Amino acid sequence: MFDSLYIGTSGLQTFSAGLKVISNNIANLNTPGFKASSSTFANLYYASSGDGSGGMTGDSAHFGSGVTLGHMSVNFRAGELRQTGNPLDLYVNGSGFFISKAKGTGESLYSRAGQFDFSKDGILVVRGTEHQVMGLSDGGALLPITLDGLRINPPKATSTVSFAGNLSSGASTHTLSTVKVVDSSGGEHTLTLTFTKSATTGAWTVKVQEGGSDLASGDIKFTGGRTMPGFDSLSFNLSPAGMPSTSINLDFSSNVTDHNTGSGSSTLAVAKSDGYPPGALTKVNFDEDGTMVLSYANGQSVKGTKLALALFDSTDGLQAQGNAGFTYASREGMHTGAARQGAFGSIGSNQIEGSNVDLASEFSDLIVAQRGYQASSRIVSTANELLQDLFDMKGHR
Repeated sequence: MFDSLYIGTSGLQTFSAGLKVISNNIANLNTPGFKASSSTFANLYYASSGDGSGGMTGDSAHFGSGVTLGHMSVNFRAGELRQTGNPLDLYVNGSGFFISKAKGTGESLYSRAGQFDFSKDGILVVRGTEHQVMGLSDGGALLPITLDGLRINPPKATSTVSFAGNLSSGASTHTLSTVKVVDSSGGEHTLTLTFTKSATTGAWTVKVQEGGSDLASGDIKFTGGRTMPGFDSLSFNLSPAGMPSTSINLDFSSNVTDHNTGSGSSTLAVAKSDGYPPGALTKVNFDEDGTMVLSYANGQSVKGTKLALALFDSTDGLQAQGNAGFTYASREGMHTGAARQGAFGSIGSNQIEGSNVDLASEFSDLIVAQRGYQASSRIVSTANELLQDLFDMKGHR
């Protein structure tokens, strides 16, 4: 009967541990990137050389000695995606894991929860922690993703301004008063271009001014309504005081005509300018390749470091840690790479991977564990009553 007490107690302990696993799963129903665990029970046996009556039998008898928690496994099935609208909320559409390193210890953590932010030092970290998110160098080495040197996009001096539209041959003049160019130091200049029809058919004189000061003049010519090679551009030097001069070419070679519109109105305008002033960083996001894309106030965008992803031959070696992260003790069976390489998967943004807890399944397991705990408790109570009866019988002898 003492064995029955031990068996009942093993059931209480094991079902209590199972309830703990279920409780933890349910409690993390809304934890991004959380992976549900399941417990596996194992029965216990021992060999006895007696038959229970004091006599010996030829063979040892095998009796059950209760239950124990045999194994806890983690379900790495992907959770449902949740829209957040935050460009630094990322998810992996594949089997890869994000990699982060704990500040100070350098311990690697692997997670499917892609909630990231930039620290005050400009380093990409797991939100609410100091764990640095890892990227890949050109040589494939792991390194922190940082905004160092990327907060300002440097200027580019204008070298070419391209035009498109029609200079109506029925008009005598046309003025463009807001042609913006950028000098070598990033300063912006607003030029005025005045087109005056010449006495020669198909010829126009172009005068370039800034603030009333003449900078350059020249002729452009047309034949059959199209610009003539050799007379389809005008180059000049922009020389602000105390600054190096900038050579600028006004290009009329493509999509510029001089047809008579009848109304005398011209449509010639700036089509493209290759210069831009300096711009402050306005937005950071990541593309499907996991490459950091930085957008600036001057309309430019620059690509930065790629996110590093980890892939495991077997997820059995992953040990759950806090904040939906895992450690991996072995150095074998783990691979690092970038998104859209094999099974690593692609990167999505503005969404996060939610918990993969199946609430209906957890409630079913909860009922089973509760009943098992109650039954084990009943075994202990019954064995105790039988022992008490035995002691009473002995006491009345």
